Amino acid sequence: MTNSNDDNKDLQLVPETILKKRHDLDDLKRKRAAQVRISNKVFSKSSTSYVRKPETYIARAKSARNHEIRYKRVLKKGMQKRASNKKEFKMMQVEDAAGEEQEIKYQHNSIESKMVFVVRIRDDVGVSPKVRRNLQRLGLQKQYEGIFMKYTPIVRRQLHLMDPWIVYGPLSKGMISDLINRRGHGRVNGDRTPLTDNTIIEEALGAASGIICVEDLVHELHSGGEQFKEASGFLWPFSLSAPKTRFETQKLDDKEGKIYGDRGEEIEKLVKQML
Repeated sequence: MTNSNDDNKDLQLVPETILKKRHDLDDLKRKRAAQVRISNKVFSKSSTSYVRKPETYIARAKSARNHEIRYKRVLKKGMQKRASNKKEFKMMQVEDAAGEEQEIKYQHNSIESKMVFVVRIRDDVGVSPKVRRNLQRLGLQKQYEGIFMKYTPIVRRQLHLMDPWIVYGPLSKGMISDLINRRGHGRVNGDRTPLTDNTIIEEALGAASGIICVEDLVHELHSGGEQFKEASGFLWPFSLSAPKTRFETQKLDDKEGKIYGDRGEEIEKLVKQML
């Protein structure tokens, strides 16, 4: 019969300090694994589920219904007294080159303008289905997208139908140039192409319309000439930035949509903020 003490002689003895370290490392791994499981569980819940109050859906449905009623009224009776058929002028405070404020006179509506720049200022929340279809037909798929339109009586009535969702007015030649140079993209073979070279404009428009550079494009849009449809159709809808931060709209009670509809020459100040 062999002695058990003789069998234990072949076993390697591990110091107690090393055993304690192994135990502490195993314990730390278990704690970290548990923390990862908890964080992943919280993240998955927050990213896949969002609880909205029933009042939110009621408010959206009420907004869509009210805009549907307005759409039918404007389609049938027009804007009546809500939109003037004459030029309206107002005074505005601006800073000159020296930094001093001065008061200038500007046109508050777009009457007798040859073209207007239309910007969508609201998203799809609470929008009427008919208004949504009209916005999509114009190419204003997203909030803060802008397009050029020739200002005719038919276009004016069309814009009146979508007044609460857009802002529009005529732009100066300099602002049109800045807009194209900084945010302009062309429609080349159905793709959105940056206007980095006049060659892109010449190949797309030159043969049919004689527009071969950015200057020609700016002139045609500002003057509302015979090739306005080709020039505006070549330009991809402009993607602009929000004019106000989330802090301004939420914390300072400066809600989106307070300024809408025909703003005349005042729209130039808004477009500067959105470039």
